[in-house]
Amino acid sequence: MTASSGDVEDPCGVPGCAAPAVRHLALAEARKVFSDLPDRGRRAPLCRDHYRAWKKGTRTSRKLDRLGW
Repeated sequence: MTASSGDVEDPCGVPGCAAPAVRHLALAEARKVFSDLPDRGRRAPLCRDHYRAWKKGTRTSRKLDRLGW
């Protein structure tokens, strides 16, 4: 899938990171790991590396949430 000339990739929302965003999380979910995210809308764009850091940082809480089903 290629981007058309009108599409602009979002940069990562973590301060100091300029990598293109590959995932968008709810701002409250992203703040569980990255507390210094700016208030820009309801979603937080994350690059691949920061998304992996979020997954590692919230692994136990997400697992406990799934067990409650």
